[in-house]
Amino acid sequence: MASILIVDDAKNIRDHLTSYVRGLGHRTKGAGDAREALAALAEDRFDLVISDVRMPDMDGLALLREVRGRRPDAAVVLMTAYATVPQAVEAIKAGAYEYLVKPFTLEQVGLLLDRVLEVQRLRHEVVSLRQALDEPALLDSTTPTMQQALATARQAAASDVTVLLTGESGTGKNVLAAAIHAWSPRHARPFVTIACTTLAEHLLESELFGHMKGAFTGAWKDKPARIAAAQGGTLFLDEVGDLPQPVQGKLLRFLEERRFEPLGGTETVEVDVRMIAATNRDLEADVRAGRFREDLFFRLNVVNVTLPPLRERRADLAALTDHLLAVVAARHRRAPLHLAPEARRVLTGYRWPGNVRELMNTLERAVVLSRGDTIRTEDLPDRLLAPAPVAAPATPPTDLSLEELERRHIQQVLGDSTTLEEAAARLGINATTLWRKRKRYGLD
Repeated sequence: MASILIVDDAKNIRDHLTSYVRGLGHRTKGAGDAREALAALAEDRFDLVISDVRMPDMDGLALLREVRGRRPDAAVVLMTAYATVPQAVEAIKAGAYEYLVKPFTLEQVGLLLDRVLEVQRLRHEVVSLRQALDEPALLDSTTPTMQQALATARQAAASDVTVLLTGESGTGKNVLAAAIHAWSPRHARPFVTIACTTLAEHLLESELFGHMKGAFTGAWKDKPARIAAAQGGTLFLDEVGDLPQPVQGKLLRFLEERRFEPLGGTETVEVDVRMIAATNRDLEADVRAGRFREDLFFRLNVVNVTLPPLRERRADLAALTDHLLAVVAARHRRAPLHLAPEARRVLTGYRWPGNVRELMNTLERAVVLSRGDTIRTEDLPDRLLAPAPVAAPATPPTDLSLEELERRHIQQVLGDSTTLEEAAARLGINATTLWRKRKRYGLD
């Protein structure tokens, strides 16, 4: 449904057109002259203005110029019974989409509307996609902790120093890693990401360092190292805290020497890469517990950038929501959508344990399920609408191990969630990590 303003000093034509266009399902408003039209434009946003050319005081061409200046995103169609070639050329040069000559049929108007609104939809989609590419929403913040994190990242990007990104799952570590590469002198070279949670130990080692034919069962041919694919650019290790101990040792050597040998190989390969790592774990606690090598931690933790959770970025939530909504709507080929005030209040009041990733998934669900141009509370997941749980009174210590507590908590969240992705968002981890934990605890 589009919003259309019809301007004509002839009341019968204006009313007839307004009634017809409204019957096509669009929101319409009529104006008797240019000044009345400008007043309507000041109060409301219109996708299309259809105006007569010959009107008292201010004609249609003058109105066209005013509309282009005040509402450049609105399309303008001029109509007249006194068409001349020079006048038509002047109108098109001034920015009119079409020049409609009276008398015309309602069928002509309907076909014209289809063409104009399709062009408008494509323009909005292009703008939204450009914003998504050129203005990463996570990199614009009014929150002091986030501003400090971004400032540190920008400063570190200018050198080849190793950067460790920390923070809860879904806070935007992947986006910031890509931004650091884009800000760096290596921006024209490859940016290679390796997810450390997705592969078994020997496969992860093979993915990082490559292997020679026959290095292990199933190695039917040589496999190049992913590290080598980042030559001259940036290597990003996502969820580095989940690296198995044997792979940690080999990675440490590479960080110290910038060289490695493929599995089953004897030839040393030298690679020039910049290293960025990310984790949602407390690596210092893992070092104390013996799960992560202390020497590797110090090699990775040269410059540490910690991203705050979304619940600590309340000042950014409205702008971030609007940006992500525009991106998701464009991705699903929807016209720009708006949030109803009550829906926005629900989003603002929620704690977002899954951070920006959960917000993105929530908006994508709403865009797919909404039927109009406004997202309402009924388009949002039930978990956002439920009242916040009352904190339970402190309970005495139990004899359960931390592992058993985690297993029970995951089991409960899985039972309360409709999809694996929803459960992962509520737990603050990615779906792959949850899948591995579910297998580990036998929760299939």
